[in-house]
Amino acid sequence: MARRFVLKADPTTPKATLTVDYAGQLNAQQYAVATAGGGPVLVVAGAGTGKTRALVYRVAYLVETGTPPEEIVLLTFTRRAAREMLARAAALLDGRCERVQGGTFHAFCLGILRRYAARLGYPSTFTVLDASDAADVIDLLRTARGLGRSARRFPRKQTLQDLFSAAANHPDLSLQALLEARYPQFLEHLEAIASLQQDYARYKRQHGLMDYDDLLACTLELFALHPDVHRQVASRCRYVLVDEYQDTNRLQAELVQQLAAVHGNVMAVGDDAQSIYRFRGADWRNIFEFPQRFPGTRILKLEQNYRSRQPILDLANQILQRAHHRYDKVLFSHRQDGEKPAIIPAPDERTESRFVCQMILTLREQGVPLHQMAVLFRSSHNAFALELELNRHGIPYVKYGGLKLSEAAHVKDLLAYVRLLENPKDAAAWNRVLQLIEGIGPRTAQQLIAWLVAAQSEPFRLAERPFSPRYAEALMQLFTLLRQLRETDWPLEAQLDALLRYYTPLCERRYYEDFPRRLQDLEHVVSLSARFQSRAAFLEAMVLEPLELTALEVDPVLEDEPPLVLSTIHSAKGLEFHTVFIIHALEGVLPSAYALSDPEALDEELRLLYVAITRAREHLFISYPVVRYQASMGTYLAHPSRFIRELPESILEPWMLVEEPGPPGLPAPSNVANGHP
Repeated sequence: MARRFVLKADPTTPKATLTVDYAGQLNAQQYAVATAGGGPVLVVAGAGTGKTRALVYRVAYLVETGTPPEEIVLLTFTRRAAREMLARAAALLDGRCERVQGGTFHAFCLGILRRYAARLGYPSTFTVLDASDAADVIDLLRTARGLGRSARRFPRKQTLQDLFSAAANHPDLSLQALLEARYPQFLEHLEAIASLQQDYARYKRQHGLMDYDDLLACTLELFALHPDVHRQVASRCRYVLVDEYQDTNRLQAELVQQLAAVHGNVMAVGDDAQSIYRFRGADWRNIFEFPQRFPGTRILKLEQNYRSRQPILDLANQILQRAHHRYDKVLFSHRQDGEKPAIIPAPDERTESRFVCQMILTLREQGVPLHQMAVLFRSSHNAFALELELNRHGIPYVKYGGLKLSEAAHVKDLLAYVRLLENPKDAAAWNRVLQLIEGIGPRTAQQLIAWLVAAQSEPFRLAERPFSPRYAEALMQLFTLLRQLRETDWPLEAQLDALLRYYTPLCERRYYEDFPRRLQDLEHVVSLSARFQSRAAFLEAMVLEPLELTALEVDPVLEDEPPLVLSTIHSAKGLEFHTVFIIHALEGVLPSAYALSDPEALDEELRLLYVAITRAREHLFISYPVVRYQASMGTYLAHPSRFIRELPESILEPWMLVEEPGPPGLPAPSNVANGHP
């Protein structure tokens, strides 16, 4: 019989000697999260309940009780969120917390793939494509197959990119099943689309390219093909913490499971009621399937809301009761007083906009700053009438919900030059920069790309050049610049500055109508590059963590007062305001007309309204026009959203808009809206 040797447990800090007063600084539910033991834990965290605080204390608690910080993984959806959480944990405890492995899913996978890419046949210097770059590559291949604009009803590049991304996230579904569910009008092209999908996969591998989905899928492939790598990585993940788990896609949920495969300690924090990113691939099922994926899961809840007054939470709770799939939770606040949310029917869109503007001005007179008020809407075009009215009243505003900085065409142009410095074989980047040169169109660009990519050495060093006199001089100028910048040891900012000087006249020629504003964006990108030591790090940051706003979306605000916020509901998630206006609460708008025949989509629209409601701290106004005008339909009677139509007055207070009487002798205006929907 073998002799037994008992291994002592790793030393931990007894609770009695902890330096942080966890119980004193957290409520009971937060404390349970922060001090939870090992094993799988799902934290269902309602809006405004301090889930970030609980995660920060969780990190500090794990480090303080003896877990090596390098063996804790914190996965978030923005790099900023991870940085801020770890900085807060370090301020709470000490600098050890900053050694935690924190970042986005894609950045975490990128780090793994940079080390092990060769195991999958990729160079370690592979280029990462964002969604727009991926669409450009697909378009290149689509055109090469003769499936371009002349093909009858063939899907466009963005549609194909969305379809291929969905296929990557749902390997259990066939391409035909995805087409039937998403784009049945393109089923006749199934064979051509399948061939194009294969072309795309082959092209990426041949040219050392990975898109967002590849970062996740290739990491999972690496783990499956190389168990030794999987063990090495997972063994360094003693505790896995995941923020915003309701926003994960299928690949991310699988990745979490693989990272926790050795130690089994995983905590997912999320709110099923805030799963609103299905269009980005998020799968609401993940948070409900977590207990099946991780047997023995303990479910903890965060329900005490620190943001909103109770009347606003009463509405949010009532809205959630209508969801077909939900975890039971009831948001509550110690701030029980306050006005009930208001429901305001307006005769038409102009009157709705007038009401919003006048209420904003009234609240500002009462001391509420403009930037502490937000107008939220389902889609950007819902705010057009309001923007006109705001301009009439001289109310400054900023509008969110458009392009990210690195998605703007002029910024993508500049980044394409940087990508070529890093990877001269980047065909997608060549396709972009070549067509900026006068005399080079799509067909010529394809011919040049084939020559450039086939070259054995760096293309801008070749002696034989099959150039046409139409563009030879301009192309040589570009080659000379790229060659010089690759040979120099200039700081990155100086390289970007040289590229901007080259690109400026091209940008001015192409975007002359708003060139000054675009130049502001480009100068901002150059200044951002000063933070990075290498082109690779800069490009990865621009792809994986794009900035939210471009100068093109916002008119310069000269006033000293920070502006009012206009935002799509999707872009407002995670924010909070003193006062919130939700406009166009109409059937066919919120919920969207596209969701009316799809129960899953309808549930997501309900969650979208919940997210909008829970942005408000003090006041909430929900409005809709009774009469609308659309060019295709003319003037028609609109219907209030089904989500608010039958709510009792104990939850929503009906308001009536009555026109102020005109001067004596004039007929009384007829614009009166009354009654509850």
